[in-house]
Amino acid sequence: MRVWLSHHSYALLLALKRLSGNPFPSLLSIIVIGIALSLPAGGYMLLGNLQSLSGHISGSPQLSLFLAMDSKPTDVSQIGSRLKQHPLVSSFKFIPKDHALEQLKQGSGLADVVDSLSQNPLPDAFVINAKNTDPIVLDRLHGEIQKWPKIDHVQLDSSWAKRLDSLLTLGRLAVLMLAILLSFALVAVTFNTIRLQILTRLDEIEVSKLIGASNGFIRRPFLYFGAIQGMTGGIIAWLIIALGIYLSNNALADLAALYALDFRLQHLSSRDCMSLLLFSTWLGWMGAWLSVTSQLSQIETQ
Repeated sequence: MRVWLSHHSYALLLALKRLSGNPFPSLLSIIVIGIALSLPAGGYMLLGNLQSLSGHISGSPQLSLFLAMDSKPTDVSQIGSRLKQHPLVSSFKFIPKDHALEQLKQGSGLADVVDSLSQNPLPDAFVINAKNTDPIVLDRLHGEIQKWPKIDHVQLDSSWAKRLDSLLTLGRLAVLMLAILLSFALVAVTFNTIRLQILTRLDEIEVSKLIGASNGFIRRPFLYFGAIQGMTGGIIAWLIIALGIYLSNNALADLAALYALDFRLQHLSSRDCMSLLLFSTWLGWMGAWLSVTSQLSQIETQ
C-alpha cells in the first residue's frame, strides 16, 4: 500500500511540476477547455431556466368542462365528486352559468346585448388543474372526462405545452450533440498536448524503459497531467457560467419587472457542478491515456 501511494504521489507531484513548468501553454490549454465546456454546460443551464420561466409565464395547462344545458344540481354535485377523487386532478373550480354571464357582461363591453337575451346561453362549467402537465397525460384525461355523462364539451389548451415540450427536446438534443462534438475536440487537445510532452522527453522515457520502468510507471504522470488539466478546465467553465449568470441577471431584472415576474437565472445544481468537474477530468484523463498509449506502442516497435 505504501509503495502504491508513493508511486502515485510521485506521479502527481511530477504532473504538477510539468504543469507549472510551462505556465503559458498550460494556461492556454486550460482556457480552451473551459470555454469549450462552458458552451454545452451553459446551454443545459439555460434550458433548465427556460423550463422554469415557462411555468411563471404560462402557468399549468387547464381543462374547461362545459356541462349540458339540461344539467341539474345533482349532476353538478356528482361531477364535482368524481373530479375530487380523480388521481390526475390537482384542483378544480366550479363556475355557475349565471356567474359566467355576469363576467361576460362586465368584461366584454356587451352589456346591452347580454341584457337583451331572453335566457342565459352559457352552460355551467368546471375549470380543472391537472397534477401532471405532460401533453400525453392531458390528452388522456381529456378523452376520459369527455365520456362522462352530462359533459357536453371539454376544452384543453395544451398546444403551448406541446410546443414547449418539442422545443425543449430539440434544445436538449442540440446541447447533447454539441457536448459530444466538443468532447472529441477536447480529447484531441489533450492528446496533442501529451504527445508534445512525450516527444520532448523521448530520451528520458527510453532510458527509463532500459532500466526496467514499466509502462504504468511512465504513463502515470501523463495521466495525472491530463486529469488535472481537464479538472481545471471544468472549474474555468463553471466560472464562465457563473460570470454569465451574474451579468445576465442584472439585465434581466429590469425586463422581469416589466412583466411583474420575479425571475433570475439559476446556476447549475451542486450535482450538475460535480458532474461537470468529473466529466472534464475524465476527458483530460482519456486524452492523455490515448496519447501516451499510442506513443509508448510506437516506442516499443522501434
